[in-house]
Amino acid sequence: MAGQQFQYDDSGNTSFYFLTSFVGLLVIPATFYLWPKDHNDEERRIKTLGKVHRRCLWYQLRSGKSSHNSISTLKKIGLICGWILLCCLLYKVSIIENREKEYNPYEVLGVDPGASVAEIKKQYRQLSLKHHPDKGGDEVLFMRIAKAYAALTDEESRKNWEEYGNPDGPQATTFGIALPSWIVDQKNSMLVLAVYGFAFMVILPVVVGTWWYRSVRYSGDQILIHTTQLYMHFLNRTPNMNMKRLIMVLTAAFEFDPRSNKEAVMRPMDNVEIPLLIRELGNVNEKKKELPFCLPYSVKSRVLLLAHLSRLEISQNLEEDYWFVIRKCPTLLQEMINVGCQLTMMANTRGGIHAPRLESIENCMKLSQMLVQSLWESKSALLQLPLFEEDNLKYCLSKKYKVRTIQDLVSMKDVDRRNMLRFLSEDKYDEIIAVLGSFPHVSMEIKLQVLDDEDSSNITAGSIVTVTVTLRRGTMTTIFEKEQEHGACINDDQDTDDIQGAGGVKSKKKAWQKNKGAKKPAKSKKKKPIKKKVVAQPTPPQPTEQQKQKQKHSQANGSVVAGSDPSNRDEDEDDLSDKGSDSEEETTNKDSQSEKEDDSDKETEHEEKDDEAEWEALQQSIQRRERALLETKSKVTHPVHTLYFPEEKQEWWWLYIADRKEHSLISMPYHVCTLKDEEEIELKFSAPYKPGNYQYSVILRCDSYMGLDLIRPLKFEVQEAKQVPETHPQWDIPETEEEEEDQEDSEGIEDSEEEEEEND
Repeated sequence: MAGQQFQYDDSGNTSFYFLTSFVGLLVIPATFYLWPKDHNDEERRIKTLGKVHRRCLWYQLRSGKSSHNSISTLKKIGLICGWILLCCLLYKVSIIENREKEYNPYEVLGVDPGASVAEIKKQYRQLSLKHHPDKGGDEVLFMRIAKAYAALTDEESRKNWEEYGNPDGPQATTFGIALPSWIVDQKNSMLVLAVYGFAFMVILPVVVGTWWYRSVRYSGDQILIHTTQLYMHFLNRTPNMNMKRLIMVLTAAFEFDPRSNKEAVMRPMDNVEIPLLIRELGNVNEKKKELPFCLPYSVKSRVLLLAHLSRLEISQNLEEDYWFVIRKCPTLLQEMINVGCQLTMMANTRGGIHAPRLESIENCMKLSQMLVQSLWESKSALLQLPLFEEDNLKYCLSKKYKVRTIQDLVSMKDVDRRNMLRFLSEDKYDEIIAVLGSFPHVSMEIKLQVLDDEDSSNITAGSIVTVTVTLRRGTMTTIFEKEQEHGACINDDQDTDDIQGAGGVKSKKKAWQKNKGAKKPAKSKKKKPIKKKVVAQPTPPQPTEQQKQKQKHSQANGSVVAGSDPSNRDEDEDDLSDKGSDSEEETTNKDSQSEKEDDSDKETEHEEKDDEAEWEALQQSIQRRERALLETKSKVTHPVHTLYFPEEKQEWWWLYIADRKEHSLISMPYHVCTLKDEEEIELKFSAPYKPGNYQYSVILRCDSYMGLDLIRPLKFEVQEAKQVPETHPQWDIPETEEEEEDQEDSEGIEDSEEEEEEND
């Protein structure tokens, strides 16, 4: 390129700019993402959870683990060294001499601008005697002094300096490259080429290939693709999968196979430890010849999972593998639910695929609860509480209390609860109450509507129905007093019902009479209403036509008296009513017209208000959706109280709509992972194509606690869809401009003809 010149940095000063920017781009983001978190905050959080979770396995493992880790120490040392290097580079850059600053001969000679020629010559003599090369001075500096002297004394040099900024006249544009000169030196060309070839032909392909191989083997949730295919095969093969079969399919995942996952290990001691557990558990189908259930890794993982559900003790040789299997199972269950939903959608859109039944997907959710709480489905939900053993359940299941669920235990009076749990000391009882108070209590509000429709409450065949579910999460402590007050009110009502006779004397019944009395209300509901006989009454004489007209006029004015007989009226009253009938009819017509206008105005105002309210609700829903898309909520909700789960588990939920009669899913389960206090969720489904009344169920199921699920009925009526009009005046759009002009001309001619006819 003409007038331009490229120069490499011989001194290597400008290369520090490149190094400073490169190191800064590495150190600053690495510090933000890799700097270890403050362990003091985590320790304080663990201490606050100790009152409720101190008997949980994950809490004991977390509290016993040392907070200081060698990996975090190495991270800190590496980041500190990076910051030291960055500071050194910044200091080096700050002291580099800037050679590209504007040339000023007055500054080079050290004289003031506007100095006389004599002063310039005098200063030049002093500097030349000092910096002349023959007298040991700097040659480069002397050349600059001589050039500055010429620029201020020679007319041509002064003119060049004033016009071009340089005494020598216009100069070529130079570009400095911030690379040291040894990189482009011909002597080092082979070395530089070898380094570039190794970096771009060996290191880069290896890194990209490793990343690609891993991404192809795993899904977005870090589940092996082969595991997903395995679940899809068995769910399609056995749509109605019971719990026993489900556990076998779950533990056949390739995550537990050492050939597919390096974390899974088969140890020599497994041949001794696993048969001992099989003897304690009983039949685990270890001799089943169906692949992959008969493989050693599948049998081992299945035995460890069954031992966890049975709360058996695990030896130290199997403890590491046991924790690995239990930690991996919740993620695999979620993948199995996703696969079941995909099969359901594929079966609804095309044939040839067996959709899993509702019970199969719900068994996956129930198994997640069982896994976290280490309980079988047939066991009592009260065993989720600490210090509760199966021997203690006899006090709760006695005829006096009949406490079977967590809700029954919460709804009891504190006196009765303490009396039932009398086998516990005061400290242990307080601990159970603290744990019971931390259990979730969720309320659910359901709103059914058809968005983007004129009548959002009208559900037509095939329309898209939106179910807005508002979830509010509290704790059991908030309903202790409410349940006690409610129970007290029920007892008061029962006492008042037992009071009979005057004076408020209670009638004491015998045991056999109480049972009969309890059944009477149920029978009375089924009784049919007694039909009363209608007694025939004599019909009054029918009035004549004149009397009917008079009666109508009097009703319009509100002058009809109850019980009056028109046949017995006087003739004078008949004449007066006939005279005033004309004026009364006029006033009544005016009043009726004004009332109709008022009613129409009120209706229009009411419709406008309804339209504004619907528009505001639509805008708010759109804004909520936009905020939900932009905001990323944390999945840290509430720690679950689990006695035997090896790591901290957050409280999550599944929300879905199902048809219990047809045993099918209506909407896909929504995994609620952000329910901290309140959450609003929209579920959509297509309305049935046949008009009629339908009843579905909105189900909220926890993935961690047993016995706290919510089921609410969803009743709605489907009406016939409106027929689409085939023709409409707004659809008669002319295709060309000529047709528009012809249409306007024809309309103008018709209007002129009508005006002429009116004038004639």
